[in-house]
Amino acid sequence: MAERVQQPPAKRLCCRPGYNPACRQGQRAGGVLCGGAGSAPGGSGNGKTHNPESLLDIAARRVAEKWPFQRVEERFERIPEPVQRRIVYWSFPRSEKEICMYSSFNAGGEESGTSGDNNDETQLPFLRGVTLLEGGWVDNVLQVGFHLSGTVTDPATPSSPELVCSVSVSFDRCKITAVTCTCGNKDIFYCAHVVALSLYRVRKPEQVKLHLPISETLFQMSRDQLQKFVQYLISVHHTEVLPTAQKLADEILSQNSEINQVHGAPDPTAGASVDDENCWHLDEEQVQEQVKLFLSQGGYHGSGKQLNLLFSKVREMLKMRDSNGARMLTLITEQFMADPRLALWRQQGTTMTDKYRQLWDELGALWMCIVLNPHCKPEQKSSWLRQLRRWNSVDVCPWEDGNHGNELPNLTHSLPQELLHKGHTSITNMEGWVGHPLDPIGTLFSTLTESGRAGEEGSNTYCSSVVSRADLQRMPVQRLLGDGESYVALAVETALIGLGQQRVMPDGLYAQEKVCRNEEQLLAKLQEVELDDSLVKIFRKQAVFLLEAGPYSGLGEIVHRESVPMHTFARYLFTSLLPHDAELAYKIALRAMRLPVLESTASSGDLSRPHHIVSVVPNRYPRWFTLSHIESQQCELASTMLTAAKGDSRRLETVLESIQKNIHSSSHIFKLAQDAFKIATLMDSLPDITLLKVSLELGLQVMRITLSTLNWRRREMVRWLVTCATEVGVYALDSIMQSWFTLFTPTEATSIVATTVMSNSTIVRLHLDCHQQENLASSARTLALQCAMKDPQNCALSALTLCEKDHIAFETAYQIVLDAAATGMSYTQLFTIARYMEHRGYPMRAYKLATLAMAHLNLSYNQDTHPAINDVLWACALSHSLGKNELAAVIPLVVKSVKCATVLSDILRRCTLTTPGMVSALHSRRNSGKLMSLDKAPLRQLLDATIGAYINTTHSRLTHISPRHYSEFIEFLGKARETFMMAHDGHIQFTQFIDNLKQIYKGKKKLMMLVRERFG
Repeated sequence: MAERVQQPPAKRLCCRPGYNPACRQGQRAGGVLCGGAGSAPGGSGNGKTHNPESLLDIAARRVAEKWPFQRVEERFERIPEPVQRRIVYWSFPRSEKEICMYSSFNAGGEESGTSGDNNDETQLPFLRGVTLLEGGWVDNVLQVGFHLSGTVTDPATPSSPELVCSVSVSFDRCKITAVTCTCGNKDIFYCAHVVALSLYRVRKPEQVKLHLPISETLFQMSRDQLQKFVQYLISVHHTEVLPTAQKLADEILSQNSEINQVHGAPDPTAGASVDDENCWHLDEEQVQEQVKLFLSQGGYHGSGKQLNLLFSKVREMLKMRDSNGARMLTLITEQFMADPRLALWRQQGTTMTDKYRQLWDELGALWMCIVLNPHCKPEQKSSWLRQLRRWNSVDVCPWEDGNHGNELPNLTHSLPQELLHKGHTSITNMEGWVGHPLDPIGTLFSTLTESGRAGEEGSNTYCSSVVSRADLQRMPVQRLLGDGESYVALAVETALIGLGQQRVMPDGLYAQEKVCRNEEQLLAKLQEVELDDSLVKIFRKQAVFLLEAGPYSGLGEIVHRESVPMHTFARYLFTSLLPHDAELAYKIALRAMRLPVLESTASSGDLSRPHHIVSVVPNRYPRWFTLSHIESQQCELASTMLTAAKGDSRRLETVLESIQKNIHSSSHIFKLAQDAFKIATLMDSLPDITLLKVSLELGLQVMRITLSTLNWRRREMVRWLVTCATEVGVYALDSIMQSWFTLFTPTEATSIVATTVMSNSTIVRLHLDCHQQENLASSARTLALQCAMKDPQNCALSALTLCEKDHIAFETAYQIVLDAAATGMSYTQLFTIARYMEHRGYPMRAYKLATLAMAHLNLSYNQDTHPAINDVLWACALSHSLGKNELAAVIPLVVKSVKCATVLSDILRRCTLTTPGMVSALHSRRNSGKLMSLDKAPLRQLLDATIGAYINTTHSRLTHISPRHYSEFIEFLGKARETFMMAHDGHIQFTQFIDNLKQIYKGKKKLMMLVRERFG
């Protein structure tokens, strides 16, 4: 709090009408100790004797708690001094709970203060105050009427000198109403010095000198005594009070002054007036400043956590029925409304951050607690309602991201009328309790569980020394409970009812995420509760009710297409009920598996029931932003059931049917298949064949779903399926190969499925005999040929490889390649198969396929780095090695397909190095055979084509040549001359070619000069 040094103004004017000075003559003007005669029950107050309380103390204590002292004075013309003293004595707070609350953030002591980052609990103002008190650093304690003062010393430390602080505290009706301290500390809560002085008065009342209010003392003085009193006061403090004293004297002597128009004079020690609000001191300015500071930090420096701690403080105040709870929340809300980011976000059309929105949610929840407080007066509620409406009318006030009003259509309109006529009632759950901005179920659950633990909390806080367990246990917590009931049981039942409620998915990303988050928070609280027999009965009762409750229940037979799914809740119910009632557990889980929003028609209940609900407004609702999370929860529910059903074939079959019907995500089905496979093949037990079959069935469903759609995990899925089928047995492998066309693409079937099945590792894994191996191989060959027929481009090579050991199948595959070569296959594919054929020892078939590939090829003049060049060179080398006829047949194809001069010249040189048919191209060894002549076919045709390619390429290059390419061009002409010289008249042809270039491109003087220098 911001503790100001100046004293607060007097709360009321003190005057005693009918006062008779004579009756006070001779009475002692001094003070007595608070613990004097009759001051405390038991006499000495040391706790060793237990005498009955006096009637005076009993009456004075009750009056001090409820009546302002002005009302006491007005009610009785004369109040005996002992009675006044006892009322003043009992008016100071007697419990340390509130002092603790106003001097620390929370009962757990997580933070040291609103602005500090130190998490050391010893730095909390309350604990520091206790330390100062116990260290004897409180002195000069004086109580004058309803005002307490004293000095508190902060002992010296290595980093700071000793500090003596003057502290004063005003109080009324057992509440501290004002505090001041010279330490200058600015914070929301009381400083340690105020705490130390206050606790001194609570713990050591017998050591505090008590005086009546100063006005009472003044009434007892004569005129001379009064003059002496004033003059001594001015003399002692003349520098501070002399100007004020003279001003007051002037005003009093002036008959027309305002001060003379008022009866009586102010007394800061005289207690509260009738009109004063009785509440604990709260520094409103500091609350506003701190909240403004935290909001300006925008979530940095732990400001969100600090704001949540302020909210916790409001909750703590409300729990203790402290009126400052509403007062403090009003101050916080005003700062939230004044946050400049609201206007900025509205102007930019952007939404607030999730963390900020959660703070607003907490504001709403706290206001709910306030306006629903049954202890509040109607006029208070009316005032708060007016204030809330004013805030709501402000433009920047944020809207709820979700539809919690009455704008959604009645769900009954979407239900088939025949079902309604069967007795189903209207669905009225337009506002879901779980995910609601005010969190009614979570609040009620926490309230009930806290009530059940009320007797245990006293020892868990650092205020335990001042909050006795007896105080906490004083509330009759069992008063409203029936036989056998408990607050924990009521809390559990409340949570189950709320979680099972059928409710419409709200609009907006944040609202939908809040539904999921709120559900998970409730389930986390439920999981902390240990189930006993009584709670199991509640679980059973609620489970049966939810299954039979009709449109109210999210687990009823009928659900609306836009209802929030029950997967997460059902998984909790399933695991909780499974050890006690497996049949009921599976009924709940199987019913919850549905996800109607993904269905064109929504299932109405059990798998065997024919009813369906058709959504009449399919385009009215926004998309489900949390659908991926919902589907993952659906998958988790299914996985939990699969795990539990291991070894039970009937259960597994039922769960499998539910998965196949309700789960539509291929990735989630694949995860379930993998989960089932892992569970079935645990190392510490024999494989569960039924669960393995379930895994295989799910894998097959994944294959069918993803066959015609793109999925980046498809290859992984196919490999996994083969592994799963292998684990199931040889018949499963044979089955997937027999029906491959419904599961795999031809490429997958040949390159992954059949190849894996035919591998040695599979044969060893399955311990196959020769007959079984042959049957599998036969199925694989049949699959390969079918795939080759369907997709020869991608499957022909795999088919040939798979059919190598069967002559008929191999010939069939080869024929498929030949049939597809003319139209359906590219030169790359044909060259690849041709190389395979040569490698397998079929050079003529390789030659045939190479010539077919050449017919599809087209290499232009500038494609001297084309990837097919190596294939062309290989094909020519193969033809050359087979003989002159084969080379003569392939050269026309080369001339037709290849226009690149450098490639043609390379082929030409290779063909002139060795004799056709006499030397293997693979070994390149010379012999004494006769080389082919360049003047005769087929090399003459190749030579002419090469020279022509050089001429055409030269003209093409010169069309757009730049100076930086001149040297490269000269080198190209040098290679061209080498080729020209291979002809018998090549020198003449090249000279004519150069002369033509000089004539045609004479404008390129620099280039032509380089040509002359090199070629003449």
